[in-house]
Amino acid sequence: MSFMEAIGFIAGTLTTVGIVPEIIKVIKTRDTRGISLTWLFIMLFGSALWVAYGSSIGSAPVIIFNVIGVALYALFIAVKLAGSTRASP
Repeated sequence: MSFMEAIGFIAGTLTTVGIVPEIIKVIKTRDTRGISLTWLFIMLFGSALWVAYGSSIGSAPVIIFNVIGVALYALFIAVKLAGSTRASP
């Protein structure tokens, strides 16, 4: 593994893991009011394009972490569309 490929894996790990706390919070609280559906779809589409790009250049870090990103954004969208918003007390 080259030095730059290692940097790619580190960067991919950090940016992919960055969304996980928000997903956990939404699943626990069932409150999605503060999450923009437009943002989620933009991020999903962007990650899907990164997968295509990574595939075209043969970059494992780009492919792996963006496939994970697509799955995480799809999960987030599913929770949002399921109407998981908590009513204000």
